[in-house]
Amino acid sequence: MSQSENIAAVESYLKGLASKDLSSVPFASGITFEGPLMPKLAGRETIVGFLGSILPFIKSIEIKQHIADGEYVATVFDMETVNGVDHVVDLCRVVDGELTEIRAFYYPDQNPR
Repeated sequence: MSQSENIAAVESYLKGLASKDLSSVPFASGITFEGPLMPKLAGRETIVGFLGSILPFIKSIEIKQHIADGEYVATVFDMETVNGVDHVVDLCRVVDGELTEIRAFYYPDQNPR
């Protein structure tokens, strides 16, 4: 897969979060998800269930930058939530067009709007 195709897979995920519709996100069956305040999750159904539980809190996502290297795409974005803005970097691995790993790193805005 090309870097642009890998970035498109990651953008599909972020657009799915923003639109509250994960149905077209290319999650691999064995995907894993890690965040700073939670244990590692594994499996498409588990990840979709977890993400579905946070969708009501997401207001918008503004992508700032993608950094792509082989199968990996690091995306810097702001996620506006009902509690303020989280500044996020997601490190995603894309294999054959499917997201196989998502590692989220984030911190809340210290000066909410």
